[in-house]
Amino acid sequence: MSGHSHWAGIKQRKGINDAKRASIFTKYGRLISVAAKQGGGNTDTNFSLRLAIDQAKSVNMPKETIERAIKKGTGELKDGAEIEEVIYEGFGPGNVAMLVKIATDNRNRTFSEIKSIFTKAGGKLGSEGSVKFMFRLVGNINIPVDGKDPYDVEMKAIEAGAEDTIYAGDTITVYTKPEELQKVKENLEKEGLAVEDASLIWAPLQKIEISEDDKLDYEKLLEKLDEHDDVQEIFDNL
Repeated sequence: MSGHSHWAGIKQRKGINDAKRASIFTKYGRLISVAAKQGGGNTDTNFSLRLAIDQAKSVNMPKETIERAIKKGTGELKDGAEIEEVIYEGFGPGNVAMLVKIATDNRNRTFSEIKSIFTKAGGKLGSEGSVKFMFRLVGNINIPVDGKDPYDVEMKAIEAGAEDTIYAGDTITVYTKPEELQKVKENLEKEGLAVEDASLIWAPLQKIEISEDDKLDYEKLLEKLDEHDDVQEIFDNL
């Protein structure tokens, strides 16, 4: 099993560009607000909120900004329209299947803008259910190897409850059942392993290859989507 979220790379690019810091804070603020809206503002009982805050802290989002986003999600702070989460399904250049997770305060506006981005890039948005059946929701945990024995780390991950592991570069990616993400993360941390990132992702059931020309066009589409404040994550079957 393998899957990839382009958000990991996107946030790193944005994190080193101060000119776009406001945009990244907007994205994470909405992620926090949605999590707080769905599960409440207590991180002890809302694991999704805890993950969202951890991700926000990784890009040095100020504490007061995080707290403001939580209050907006719980309704304590009446600050404009309510944020809601939606997943758009579509196809990019080369017929790449895509799921684009959105957090928006204006669903109609965002749909129109995302549809325009897809169309101009040679892609198209599909109807609900047209793409999601090609993916499955899984827990995703990244562990930096940092000089450790990769085999030992993978064995600890399996003992912690992982469904699968992949070793690539200096990182071991651990996959879990969605409902077991929190348990596996906590078990790994008890073993003294540093968790770099933990989240739920949509992993493709099958992957495809595309031509070099289509790859260039697809990268342009990703960049345009990346620039949109409402886009949270992008999953594909490349």
